[in-house]
Amino acid sequence: MTQILGQLATHTAALLVYPGLLMAAVFGTAVEIVWTRISEHHWVMPEVRWHRPSAVLATVAIASMLASVQMSAPFNLVPSEERNLIIAAVALGLAAWVELALGIELFGEPGLLLLVQCCWLVAVLGPAVEPQSLRPQVLGAVLVPQLLPLKIAAGILYVLCLPALLRLWPVPTTGERRARRRLDAIRALGWWPYCGLFATLFYPPAHDDLVGVARFFGLSLAIAGLCMLAGWLMGRTGAAPSRAVYQRAIAPFAGLVLGMIVVTSLLVR
Repeated sequence: MTQILGQLATHTAALLVYPGLLMAAVFGTAVEIVWTRISEHHWVMPEVRWHRPSAVLATVAIASMLASVQMSAPFNLVPSEERNLIIAAVALGLAAWVELALGIELFGEPGLLLLVQCCWLVAVLGPAVEPQSLRPQVLGAVLVPQLLPLKIAAGILYVLCLPALLRLWPVPTTGERRARRRLDAIRALGWWPYCGLFATLFYPPAHDDLVGVARFFGLSLAIAGLCMLAGWLMGRTGAAPSRAVYQRAIAPFAGLVLGMIVVTSLLVR
């Protein structure tokens, strides 16, 4: 009984505090403040007043918790053998579907977003085919030379999908509901699981020490910064060129990654 209660307390702390909901809220709010400054050229601070969360926000928060505890973040209280890549992928995919179903007016390109999500799943699950493991930290630790080209291509595809998945594009126009000058709480909860999952899958696991914490958070912040830079460039070039890039390039590149998965599997075997 004591062991069961201890595991229950450990998992609850992981889900609600670190690396779960509280960490996602703190990390996402900080990044969202910076993104608002970049995209709208003014600072917006989070509201401290309590508001009853909407159904979309509550569902996204649960999905963010589930995805966050699957990462190989240092001092993650969830044992490594209990983490699963499928849970992270399904949770983040569910968040996007819920946002589309209950808040479709918040999206400028819902059909294109679903295409990007499918391409993102290729980037996430593709490298897991040959190692035949769904433990995220195992996939990050795989540094076999034959698998490196596939991991690099999948990592590039992952990063290309993030601006659309995090709704940094298309940029809202003045008067549109998405253009209200406030922090996007739903997007804020997505920064940590998306960026942290990249650091988990495409880099070796960080050790449970201060250096490991600095390394993992540095990688996550670097990916967040790269996404914000891409979003800023899309805002500068306009909606049409950005839409053309996603429509014409993202699916063929995902097909190329799929081809690399098949070829790599045949060569390694």
